[in-house]
Amino acid sequence: MFHLLDWISLSLYFLVLLGITWWATKQRKESTEDYFLASRHVGWFVIGASIFASNIGAEHIVGLAGTAAKTGVVMGHYELHSWLVLLLGWVFIPFYMRSRVFTMPEFLEKRYSANARWLLSLITLVSYVVTKVCVNVYAGAVVFQTLLGIDFWTGALFILIFTGIYTVLGGLRAVVYTEAIQTVVLILGSIVVTIMGLIKLGGWSQLVALAGREHLNLFLPANHPEFPWPGMIFAPPIVGLWYWCTDQYIVQRALAARNEQQARRGTIFASYLKLLPFYIFILPGVMAFALARSGQLELQRADQAFPALVMSLIPVGIKGLVAGGLLAALMSSLASVFNSSSTLFTMDIYKKLRPRTPEKKLVLVGRFATAVVVVSGVVWIPLMKHISSELYHYLQSVQAYIAPPIAAVFLLGVFSRRINKYGAMTSLVSGFSIGLLRLIAELNKNSLSGVLHWFATVNFLYFAIFSFIGCCLAMLVVSWLTPSPRAEQIQGLTYATTLAEDKASSRATWNWKDVLLSVIVVGVIIFTLVYFSPLNF
Repeated sequence: MFHLLDWISLSLYFLVLLGITWWATKQRKESTEDYFLASRHVGWFVIGASIFASNIGAEHIVGLAGTAAKTGVVMGHYELHSWLVLLLGWVFIPFYMRSRVFTMPEFLEKRYSANARWLLSLITLVSYVVTKVCVNVYAGAVVFQTLLGIDFWTGALFILIFTGIYTVLGGLRAVVYTEAIQTVVLILGSIVVTIMGLIKLGGWSQLVALAGREHLNLFLPANHPEFPWPGMIFAPPIVGLWYWCTDQYIVQRALAARNEQQARRGTIFASYLKLLPFYIFILPGVMAFALARSGQLELQRADQAFPALVMSLIPVGIKGLVAGGLLAALMSSLASVFNSSSTLFTMDIYKKLRPRTPEKKLVLVGRFATAVVVVSGVVWIPLMKHISSELYHYLQSVQAYIAPPIAAVFLLGVFSRRINKYGAMTSLVSGFSIGLLRLIAELNKNSLSGVLHWFATVNFLYFAIFSFIGCCLAMLVVSWLTPSPRAEQIQGLTYATTLAEDKASSRATWNWKDVLLSVIVVGVIIFTLVYFSPLNF
């Protein structure tokens, strides 16, 4: 139960967030560049912290720890994606910043066509509803029920309203600066839970003994029904390429940087922060499983693993801080979704339809779009259980259907000047249509048979791999059978068409320290993969 000290620390945390919102509101200008990109004047620390906080929502803490409690550390493959964050900074950011775009669909319009921009905008908005909004609301409700004993919808609506207020009032400036604070609170609180869990178990050796070696192995058998190791090696990078390098939700933070150097260093900082979730979210889930197996913790269902640890292990006073960390994760992700959704709708849809709309009205339209996305996400929540009973598994399943065509279009578009608008549209339309059909089939899998049942139930990891390969092949074939894009149209948007002076300018923004720091991140990832493998477990 929460005590007075817990409520005091939690209340102080919310007061700090309100203070930052008030400051951001005072600083704002009624322009789209300020509201959606914080006037492009954000430094590397805030960028890195904001990227991390945007990524780590309550669905990670609740869902990731829950999946770890049930299945083990195998979902860690999705969390060891720091190298993809580096890919954003080293490979994609130079193109994005030179093109001066607000959104990722806008970049596709410059690289391909207006139709590609329209389609990606719609795909992205739909994906935010069926993944980010509804998942965060659900996870937040679990946190409120387990920690505070508050009714599901009451807790969810409180978070939605509170987060919506500071997002709508302060825009991206309020979002990124509150996320910087939330990152610190979240990491400190999760580290406390991890340490207390190890102490309760009696150390690492006891964790291994109680949880079993199979729970600490990243590479499950190839015939595993949910997470076969070939699928876990190849599918997560496809989803990660879409998420970290092309999704408005993440990239918008880097676009707000004052220059390319700050954007790249922000992604390097974020890559270090991204190393933490495996150790402070996944391993606590395994600890909850070990404690429940030994009778030291009551765990009614897997998704309650992390909140249950907080309630049983954390002392009075600190418990309020840790609860603040959980709520910070929920609010930071929701705020990011709200701001990104409003940016996409306003700049890629409304402004295209009404190009002469004044700046102030565009900001108002963005605020209205936020409300629509929130309501749509809440409506989708009851359908989530038909895909997976585990929150994080649900999230990765749906993302596996959305990611492949988008990842293919951006990756090949940057590295190949021959890819044209016809190939890109073929990939986007066919890939998204097949993914949507898979989602519909999975919702109705119990009533299907034969080939349709196979299509609805084939492992989601293999589906992502096949979809990505198919999208790439379709894009290559169609592009080669149709005219190549004009050189002036794609100048500066591919490696082959980037001017020498632009390459030199980009080279001047990094030094050997940036390279060394990036190499260290890759080294830590390799160490983790080797340690948590059949070689040791």
